[in-house]
Amino acid sequence: MDFFDEVADEQKVPISLEDEETAEDPMKKLEADKKRKAREETESLLARMATDDGGGMFEETVAKRARIEEEEENTDDRMENIVVHTIQTNNENCTHEVAIPPNSKFRQLEPKNGEPAKYYPFQLDAFQKQAILCIDNNESVLVSAHTSAGKTVVATYAIAQCLREKQRVIYTSPIKALSNQKYRELEEEFKDVGLMTGDVTINPDASCLVMTTEILRSMLYRGSEIIKEVGWVVYDEIHYMRDKERGVVWEETIILMSSNVKQAFLSATIPNAREFAQWVCSIKQQPVNVVYTDYRPTPLQHFIYPVGGEGMYEVVNVKGEFREDKFNDAMSGLATAGDSAGSFQKRRTNGTQGDSNVLKIIRSVATNDGLNCIVFSFSRKECESYAISLKDMDFNQAHEKGMVKSVYESAISQLSPEDQNLPQILNILPLLKRGIGVHHSGLMPILKETIEILFGEGLVKVLFATETFSMGLNMPARTVVFTSARKFDGTDNRYISSGEYIQMAGRAGRRGKDDRGTVILMVDSAMSSDDAKQIIKGATDPLNSQFRLTYNMVLNLMRVEGMAVSWIINNSFHQFQSYSKIPEIDKKCVQAEKKVASFKFSWETDMCTYLDVQNQLEKTRQDILKIQREPKHLVGFLHSGRLLKVKSGDRDFKWGILNQFRKEINPNDKNDTIYVCDMIVAVKDDQKLDPTNPATLTPGFDLSRRKWIRVPMSTDRITAISAIRLKIPAHIESQDAQFRLDTVMTAAMKRLGGDVPLLDPITDMDIRNPEIHVLVDREKTLKSRLENHRMSNRADLEDCKKQYEVKLDAIKEFEALKAERKGLKSTLHLEELDNRKRVLRRLGYLRNDDSLELKGRVACELSASDELILTEMLLKGLFNSLDVAQTAALLSCFVFQDNCSAPKLSSELQTCLSELHEQARHVAKVSNECKMEIVEDKYVSSFNPGLMDVVSQWVNGASFNEIVKTTDVFEGSIIRCLRRLEEVLREMINAAKACANSELEQKFEEARKNLKRDIVFAASLYL
Repeated sequence: MDFFDEVADEQKVPISLEDEETAEDPMKKLEADKKRKAREETESLLARMATDDGGGMFEETVAKRARIEEEEENTDDRMENIVVHTIQTNNENCTHEVAIPPNSKFRQLEPKNGEPAKYYPFQLDAFQKQAILCIDNNESVLVSAHTSAGKTVVATYAIAQCLREKQRVIYTSPIKALSNQKYRELEEEFKDVGLMTGDVTINPDASCLVMTTEILRSMLYRGSEIIKEVGWVVYDEIHYMRDKERGVVWEETIILMSSNVKQAFLSATIPNAREFAQWVCSIKQQPVNVVYTDYRPTPLQHFIYPVGGEGMYEVVNVKGEFREDKFNDAMSGLATAGDSAGSFQKRRTNGTQGDSNVLKIIRSVATNDGLNCIVFSFSRKECESYAISLKDMDFNQAHEKGMVKSVYESAISQLSPEDQNLPQILNILPLLKRGIGVHHSGLMPILKETIEILFGEGLVKVLFATETFSMGLNMPARTVVFTSARKFDGTDNRYISSGEYIQMAGRAGRRGKDDRGTVILMVDSAMSSDDAKQIIKGATDPLNSQFRLTYNMVLNLMRVEGMAVSWIINNSFHQFQSYSKIPEIDKKCVQAEKKVASFKFSWETDMCTYLDVQNQLEKTRQDILKIQREPKHLVGFLHSGRLLKVKSGDRDFKWGILNQFRKEINPNDKNDTIYVCDMIVAVKDDQKLDPTNPATLTPGFDLSRRKWIRVPMSTDRITAISAIRLKIPAHIESQDAQFRLDTVMTAAMKRLGGDVPLLDPITDMDIRNPEIHVLVDREKTLKSRLENHRMSNRADLEDCKKQYEVKLDAIKEFEALKAERKGLKSTLHLEELDNRKRVLRRLGYLRNDDSLELKGRVACELSASDELILTEMLLKGLFNSLDVAQTAALLSCFVFQDNCSAPKLSSELQTCLSELHEQARHVAKVSNECKMEIVEDKYVSSFNPGLMDVVSQWVNGASFNEIVKTTDVFEGSIIRCLRRLEEVLREMINAAKACANSELEQKFEEARKNLKRDIVFAASLYL
């Protein structure tokens, strides 16, 4: 099929980027109205979700869900005629665009007549004015601006607008701590404010509700009456949608939200803000504005501090100019420091306390009036060791120490006397009084909040924090320090991304107080200027979808009559981003097809048959070699000095010399053994050599720039076995031995004319495998056909080959583009959806008509952890025989995520854990049989028993001081686990109600009651 025929339909619907109004076609309008009506009918299904007296179960239907057919899920439905208009702002630091849905007329935003919804005691920036203009015109808006730029102004105006119009407004944030902080801030200003985080519910009937995104999603799935009264939803930190674990929650919420609700999205700077707005516009069929500014009210200057060096170097000035000369000076300083830098790296790796380089920076910052200062480190232990290393430094005056003590005592006064004497509580006060703080996830929440308050009041001058501190309330500093340019992300020790750097560095520079902010990057090893530019001046990370299917999502959507799970897939940002790539792929396809058509050779048919024979010959030789390399055939010929041709990956070392061989355990299969050859090969001498890793070595063919080294290679890397043996020197490292190796190999290749004789598998190696005779005969036949082929007689054969290979590459490129386009056009996740449904039917959650069984209704109540395993354990009665403490301990395996030393479990708890593992293996087995691939051992080990004993003791009444002595887990991590466990228990109560098991319901309730006490559930200081 001609490519143009295949893509013709898609080319009718490009996204238009124009400022003129589009003519309105009556037929298009009619079609759009039909689509809009269908969409509204689908959304109205969400309103049918209501709870009953049995614990919040949906009204269920047995009607078969209609699946959206692929032809209805096409590009037209996602992107048809979305027009993006540019709105003039008269400010070079602010851009304003608006995405308009199909068949809607663009209208200019009009200034609101009468009094504004809210006045501000300061002059608004251009981006704030434009965003408020959108709200006054009742249009959704995405505000993309740097940290501390003032995005909260937009949120408070939207709230004020709703309150004035007697509408409800929801303010949602990614984390509970931020929700608590925002509640306090908004309650002080508006009064009529409530909070819903799961842990805490305050004034749920308020007009303005602050909540986590998970709570909002739950309300949408359950058809809460509150949603019907909402006029606006404010999404704070919307860039959190790119979080791998929880980003999907934001996406679900936006998709499920009624099109009648207007939405304000607050985000750090993102390069694809327009794309996000187009997506919301396409699924909500309403205008969505994008107000973007990269203007910083307080400019930043960036320094590099080479560890062990003599000072700091300004590599980016306040104008944003990268200074190559200063960067080179910094790297020279690092090279001069040498051992000091290496020593720093070693100390940091070993976690020893204190470091002179950090001390130098803090002293310099303090001397140059650079306080207050945030020092970002990517390790909790490092944060603490750096803070302790400042033991001789004091940044607070006497009256400030008194204020610190007063705030501290007020904060801990709600704790019991025993909890007030916890080591972490007592040890932090001396640091705080000297103006030094620590902030990381291992701290108790009450201490983190105390430190946040002290920092905000200027009583903590130097704060050592992990990167989580960069998300939250506006808490700027004069100076930001990075203790490393690298971080371990769980897989690699990589450079921090530009997005991560920008988010943290953005805390530098206090608006209205500082004329500039200072950012200092500590570097302990050489880096290129390109890497430095990418970190400091690179683009922010794009907002990419992290949409994924979950069993809870699938089951909840299938409970609604007429609702198809494919509806939410088709409306996902993930799907939209795929569709948006199609026009560019189309262009590349056209270019690739033209390129293929441009190659026309008279000898093409002959070349095709020639290469076919050549490929068959090569395949036959590989089959022969495979038999030759079998240990029973090969080992007898692995003599020292034999020439073997070897290749590791794409590194072809050509002929090397065998030194010796040995037998080893196969690293990929401990029940198998392999043979490893110590090969003497030539490599380039201008590189850092790691003989243990051939993939890092570059073969050396230049006599003047090569070196012979020993490299271990398994026998499967042998590509040819010669009949030649050479005498090799005993110690190849010496200069004389290197010269002799060069001389011997050069002479041998010259004498043989490059045609090294190979061992014959039959006459030389005496291989008696019947297959080898067939292969050898086939090799001779194919070799003869190749030699007698008409292409073999061409003098320009090699040139013809190169030309034809270029055409083959062009064909491969064209085919790859067509395959990519086909994949983009098809609805993603549908195969996974089918597999998940298959799992649910096998396990008894779904009937054949896709209506829910009891198991399915129970699993709908469980979203905080693994819904399948919890449901299996619940309905198989595995909790029936457990006491309250054992129940809580077992459930802790679902929520604890930190690393810790192996716990010592009682026989009862070990039995509980074994039953959990048995259920996990069963679910993994069924999943794999249904093509939902799961690595069984990895899945089983994901249930972490590290705090089982701790939780059991806590539920049985032990004090917090007693349980922290039994584990090496940070106190803050213990509290986080217990709080997440409380959330799981709340859901388990509802799940027990769903299956009418009052005994289990009571047991879970008792566990929850015993859990919620003392410092673990101390009230937030913001409430």
